[in-house]
Amino acid sequence: MKTHFSFGKDGIDVSVPDGFDYQVLRSHTGQAIGDVSAELEKALDHPIGCEPIAKLAAGKKTAAISVCDITRPAPNSATLPPLLRRLHAAGIPADGITILIATGLHRGATEDEIKTIVGPEIATTYRVVNHDARALAEHRSLGVTGRGTPVYIDERFMAADLHITLGFIEQHLMLGFSGGRKLIAPGLAAQETIKVIHSPRFMREPLTTEGSITGNPLHAELLEAARMARHDFILDVTLTLERKISGVFAGDPVKAHAAGVAFLENTSLERLEVAADAVITSAAGYPLDLTFYQTVKGITAAQHIVKPGGRILVIAQCAEGVGSREFARSLAGLRDFASFLEEIRESAVEVDQWQLEKLALVGEKFDLFFFTPGVTRSQLGFLGSWAFSTLEEAVASVLDGLPVGARVALVPEGPYTFARAEQPVAAG
Repeated sequence: MKTHFSFGKDGIDVSVPDGFDYQVLRSHTGQAIGDVSAELEKALDHPIGCEPIAKLAAGKKTAAISVCDITRPAPNSATLPPLLRRLHAAGIPADGITILIATGLHRGATEDEIKTIVGPEIATTYRVVNHDARALAEHRSLGVTGRGTPVYIDERFMAADLHITLGFIEQHLMLGFSGGRKLIAPGLAAQETIKVIHSPRFMREPLTTEGSITGNPLHAELLEAARMARHDFILDVTLTLERKISGVFAGDPVKAHAAGVAFLENTSLERLEVAADAVITSAAGYPLDLTFYQTVKGITAAQHIVKPGGRILVIAQCAEGVGSREFARSLAGLRDFASFLEEIRESAVEVDQWQLEKLALVGEKFDLFFFTPGVTRSQLGFLGSWAFSTLEEAVASVLDGLPVGARVALVPEGPYTFARAEQPVAAG
């Protein structure tokens, strides 16, 4: 049996042997919108829960727009133009608009990537800048949340009269779903804020996971931070597997985002009757599988469909290697999951440790396997023992010793597949 998986820009064929009970889980979405331009116009002029963007912009001289970085396939070249036209019609000139790339603690976008993110014409016409979380002096202190998180947001965003975010909604390993508030914190937050919201205090909460909004303490924390930053308006979309727009949700940052989440839940959730003995998944291909850091999302998403003690194989190109220097250092020094989790429980939070923490929490419950050719075994710490040089070896290893008829889930689009198992069962 051969299945095409997302992997880098071109994908890869995964062949599996007979003898097992395979189920291919695809990323289900709403239908692609036929007339995207008309839908965007309608959403901007008749938003959810607030006045139209043109009315919000009236009398304002400046606006700041936060957009996703290169690791997210947000269709900014489609969503930005109608938004910009309305800002101009309301009297805000091009030189009064700043587009900030919400990098969080990711690296800044290159000039070529900026053209990809916003489109070549917008990149040359407007001020498009990278956020730098490590430069505290470039952020404004907004105070402290009720839970004690210090909130520092990019001064260029805060200095504007109107605060807008553009994103897209998908399941997220900590926040439940991306989009909305995430484009402010961590997107435009200083590392002093990011470290706190990614500390063990939040990361180890059971509801801080994919598909979880109600009761998710991190979701609540970021909503509060966004309110402190005076989050005025969002324009979020949902996407099909082919990256076409399936839904448009504009307006009040809380109400419009909630509508987008509800749409995604109603159109995209895939259910298994019973959990799998093993899962072969991806990191969703380019741009998400550029680094091993992002590859973790394929693993955490798979935990919801595999039985306790089951196996997860993730395949990802990792063309840019491991990720940040801090994450690379922590990963290379990883001895085992238990000692790492204990070590960071009360210690000062290091940059990007949260992604490794999420990986470790999954790794304590399941056996993990890797085909990530862009990184070496030595870069993976003790995980290198379960990393394979060829895809064939990786597949053979994850299936080795499973009984005939064992349930194996194949997830070609990785974390873009929103899936849940009804109940866990033993193999056989």
